[in-house]
This record gives sequence, structure tokens and C-alpha cells, in this order.
Amino acid sequence: MASPNKNRHQWTFYRAGEVDQVVLASGEDLAHLDELDQKLWLSLACPTRGLEFPTRTLDFLDTDKDGRIRVPEVLEAIHFVRDVFRNLDDLFKGQTELAIDAISDATKAGKELRAGAVRILENLGKGEAKVITLDDVADTAKIFAATRFNGDGIVPSHSADDEPTRLAIDDIIKTHGSLLDRSGKPGIDQPLLDQFFDDAKTYAEWLDKGEGTASPRAFGAATDAAEVAVRAVAAKLDDYFLRCRMATFDTRAAGLLNAPEAELVAASAKDLSVESAEIAKLPLARVEAWKALSFSQGLNPAWESRIATFVKDAVTPILGPGKALLLTEEDWTSIKSALAPFVAWLGAKPVTKVDVLGAARVRELLAGNARQAIADLIAKDAALAAESNQIETVEKAILYRRDLVRLLKNFVNFAEFYGDGRAIFQTGTLYLDARSCDLCLPVEDVAKHASLAGLARAYLVYCDCTRKDREKRGIVAAFTGGDTDNLMVGRNGIFYDRQGNDWDATITKIIENPISIRQAFWSPYKSFVRMIEAQVAKRAAAADQDARSKVESTAVATAHVDKTKEEAAKKAESKKIDVGTVAAIGVAVGGIATFFSGVLATFFGLGMWMPAGLVALILAISGPSMLIAWLKLRQRNVGPILDANGWAVNALAKINVPFGGALTKVAKLPFGTRRRLRDPFAPKRRSWGLYFLLLVVVVLASLWYLGKLDPHLPAWIQSGTVLKGK
Repeated sequence: MASPNKNRHQWTFYRAGEVDQVVLASGEDLAHLDELDQKLWLSLACPTRGLEFPTRTLDFLDTDKDGRIRVPEVLEAIHFVRDVFRNLDDLFKGQTELAIDAISDATKAGKELRAGAVRILENLGKGEAKVITLDDVADTAKIFAATRFNGDGIVPSHSADDEPTRLAIDDIIKTHGSLLDRSGKPGIDQPLLDQFFDDAKTYAEWLDKGEGTASPRAFGAATDAAEVAVRAVAAKLDDYFLRCRMATFDTRAAGLLNAPEAELVAASAKDLSVESAEIAKLPLARVEAWKALSFSQGLNPAWESRIATFVKDAVTPILGPGKALLLTEEDWTSIKSALAPFVAWLGAKPVTKVDVLGAARVRELLAGNARQAIADLIAKDAALAAESNQIETVEKAILYRRDLVRLLKNFVNFAEFYGDGRAIFQTGTLYLDARSCDLCLPVEDVAKHASLAGLARAYLVYCDCTRKDREKRGIVAAFTGGDTDNLMVGRNGIFYDRQGNDWDATITKIIENPISIRQAFWSPYKSFVRMIEAQVAKRAAAADQDARSKVESTAVATAHVDKTKEEAAKKAESKKIDVGTVAAIGVAVGGIATFFSGVLATFFGLGMWMPAGLVALILAISGPSMLIAWLKLRQRNVGPILDANGWAVNALAKINVPFGGALTKVAKLPFGTRRRLRDPFAPKRRSWGLYFLLLVVVVLASLWYLGKLDPHLPAWIQSGTVLKGK
């Protein structure tokens, strides 16, 4: 009976990070990647930014443009390379060039890719070339510099065959803007063409309403000049005739509606001219009841020129030469009524961009075949879209050929992370406290990142990094070797990114976890020493304060020597030592001595088992912290750190003790180093021999006191004989 998996791909797995990871070593492995159970992928998603990986390749992979790469998008890339390349083994070479013969001609996608590559080389003048490189597709402007059509649906003016069409394209660019063609030159597309001619048609229809038998130009060509002249003085004339009507309504208003004396006084103190704003805001003429406006005398000097134009261009053509000297309010109303249809037509002028070309040019463009000619050019260009769009496809193929396998070794497995290289999520190396930390990741929001990354059970240090050009970035570094004694917020180090740039790094936050079993062993003792140091410092501070108080009391007593002997006697009485206090102190000292004697008796009573007792004592002190450290170190993994950066790690990628030692390297002297042991600044040597001798004497005395040495001593010097005699 045949095996049900007979035709399935035979996978190879290896063990790293205490997790089984698939081996990707051949084109067959890539071709069958869609058959691999996703539960066996080490990651299911990763971000497109914050990685040491070409962003252009990531953008091609991110087909839905959501800023993340997921398994379906990776498999889509696999299907693409499987369709367009003859041999997937070539992807493991990481080359930045693509031989035309390496492109498959057995599939539709391969044939289209080959045609696109050949067209690019032809446009670059390399029609005989057999290889296309990433540099060849990097500059699309260069590729299409000498071509009329390139498939983007945008036509520059040089695409036209005749001068009228070229000028029409230039007019559209002038009024409606342009789009950048693949050749790098400004051009227009179909929407811009339609918008221009729609605006031109609307503008022409409005122009037509101002002509013909129903034209609002009641006075022919003079109507335009009359409207301009009337508009220039309309507000001032309305103001003047209203003031005269107010004076007619109440004669007292005449004096008030003329120029106030204060304004005239203020204006008289200045150097005046007809352009002065102070003069222009005064009434057009002296205000009186039932007064018509005289054009020959009494006019405000600032308005004389505009009134003269008004008389020439509006009053005379509309009212006749007889009104050239005097204008009544009724005459003014007649002029406005005569121009009202023309003013209404002007008010209905559509808002378009084509009027800058002038009416004649707009009508010329509408009457000719420019619209159809340009539309034909756009259609010819767009017809090549399928072939020209292969430029991006060729670029994608070259990038996948160079980068896809490397991405898979950081996504399907973590071969780079657990291998000799660096993973794409490792952003650089932090040098701090005589160590170099290679597991560094970028961080934007420290608080948000730390809330999840803390689950990694690793000792994490967050740093703010700056450069002299005021660039800033945040990183998190995992310390997996050494100790924690000198790591604290505020310490400075140097961070080197993957490009070799150095950054000043300052610790801003620390997530504490065990680094090693050795550190956990010494941790209780170090804590005990720190506690003693703190207590000593506290007692020293209290003693110093007490001394200061005594000095102060002495100073006060000296300043008050006239106090009575009675008060001095009371003070002396208060200093007498209380007998009960002395007794209590004696009892306490005795209890302490008894305790230590009991401990020593128990310890020395072990006899030949004293070494085991010593080990048991040490384990009783260091055992709990070592056990906790062992449990946490077994759980230490990179997953939560990556998840906090937007990854979706699919397995427990552990950082065990040996691997942690590779990620954080502690300073060591080079092999073969010569050392000069004389240190001129070393502390003075202590009498360690004397200290050791005293320790031996104390131990022997204790053993003698407890009777442990009696079997080895003469009777007259045994502790039992000596102490009994007492």
C-alpha cells in the first residue's frame, strides 16, 4: 500500500532556540513552501518598517499596503518567483542582476516579464545585453527619456505630431496644471483634458449670451468701458446722493454730513496729495439739500480723475453730451438701470481657469480638433500600459531574487538570528558597562513596548539615542551576560547602528530579570552587603546629627551660665545611668552570645559532615534566588520583544544561557596579552596573613571551649579540666 505522503515534499528540520525550525536550502523547499503547515512557521507577520531590510522589497511584498507582511503575501511572492524563474536555486545566491535566459518562457507571467526586461534594455540603448540589473530599472525617467509613449496615460507636449496639438497641450498645462510623465516631463491625462474642454465650453456659452440680438451690451463696445467707470465711482456717488437726501430730510444734517472740522484740521497738518487716504474718505462734494453733483467745480480732489473718466465713458454715452456738467440723482439712477442687464451678465460669469487664454483662443480650441487629437495620443499611450507596467514587475523580480530568501530566513525560520549573521530585526550593537549587546531593537513608545516585552523574562534596557545632527531614536537592548551592579537609569553608552553610525545612548528605563545563575548566586550576599551599607550610612548620619545636637546644646549652656545650680543638679541627675538599662543591655549581649555559641556548637558538632553543612548553609541562602533565576532563564525568549514591535512570533524562540552569552559579550583581555601586575594606584596591601592567623586562633579557641579538641590534648590542658577547675 502506497504511503499517503508519497508525493509530498520531504522537509528537513533543525533544532535551534529549543524549537524545531524548517530548513530552507533549495529551490524545491521554496517551491513547496505553501505546503508547509503554518503552525511550523516561526513568524506569521512582521512590520514593513523598523527592519534592517530593503524597504522597496517590503513594499512589493505588502500587497494590501497595510504596513505588515503576512503569510498569504509571502506565499504570493513564492508563487510569483515560481512562475517567472526557471531555477529557484538561483534565489539563494542573492544576486542583484537577472539574466534574460533565467526568466521562464513556459508561463504567461514569465513571457511578460521577459518582454518587459527586453523593452527596458532597448530603451536604455542596451538591446544586445543579456543581463538586466537593478540599476537598469532604478531610473524610469531615463528609461523613457527618448520615447513618445510609455503606458502611463500621460502625454507631454512633445508627444504630439503637429504644432497646434502641442500648443493645445501647453495651454491645458498652463491653466489646469500637469502630471509628471514617466519620462520626467510634465503632461496631461484624460481627466485633465476633459476638465479643460468642459471649462472651455462653459466659458464659451457664457460669452455667447453677451452677444447677438439679445446682447446685454446696450451701448455696444462702449458698454464695457461704461461698466468699469461706473463701478469705480458707484459707492462714492451713492454715498453723496444719500447725504443730500438726508440734508433735504432735515436741514440740520447738512453741517453734520459734510467733512467734520476735526478731520480737516488733522489733514491740514500733513503734506497732502490727491492720493491721500484722508482726502479720499471725505464726501465727494459739499452736501446740501436737493443738490445735483457738479462736474466742473467743488469736487473732492481725490476723486476728480475717476469722475472725469466716469463722465467720458458712462455719462456722455448713456445720457448724452448735455449731461457732461451736472448729474442729478435721477440721472445716476438711469445710468445704473441702463447698465443693469450687463452687470447681471457679468455677475453670471462662470468660475473657470480658461479665461486667462482670452475669448478668441478658447473659441479657436473649441472649433478645432485639438480635443480629439490629444485624446488619441492618450489612448495610444495607455495602450502600452500592460507592457510598460512590466518595469515594476522586472524590478520586483530582481529584488525578490536578491532578498526573498533572506526574508524567509527571518520569517519562516530564524536562521539568521540563531546563525552566524544578524536578523533583520537586530538594529545595531550597544556598548555599555564593558559589554556589547547585539540584541537591540528599535522602539518608538517605551511604555507601550515595555508592557509586552517584559514577558520575555529578559533583562531589558531602554535607551534614548541622539546624534550631533539632533537625530533621535529609541532602542531596547537585552543584556544576557555579565551582572547588573552598574546598570542604572542615566548611565551612558554608545550605540552603533547597522550602517556604522554611532549614537550617544542614555538608559531611560530598565526591566529587571535574572541574567545568569552565577549572578543569582551572589545576589543575596550583595543585597545583604547593600543593606548593611545602608544601615551603616543611616547610623552614621544619626550619630553625626547627635553630635551636632550636643555641640548646639553645649553652646546654649555656655551662653546661659547664669542658670541656677539647682537646674544644673537636675541636669546631672538626668544623666545618671539607669541600673535597669545596664541590666537589659547585659541580657541582650548574653542572648546574642548564646545564639552564636549555639550556631557554632551545631556547626562544629557535625564533625566530618561540616563541609556538607557549609554547602547546605550556602544553598539555604542562595538557593531560592538561584531557583527563581533558573525558572526565568528557562522562559527567556525573544517572542514578546518582537511582538511588541509588531511581529507575530509563532513559537517560543528561546534565549538560553549559551545563546545569551553569544548575544551579549563581556569584555575579556585578548589571547596572549601580557600584563604588568604592578599598579601604582593600588590600595595598600593588608596584613591578610595576620587576619588569617587570628581567624585560626578564634576557631581553635572555639573548638577547645566546646571540648572538640580534648581527645587530642593532654589532660591538664583539656577544656573540661580547666573549666571544671574554675
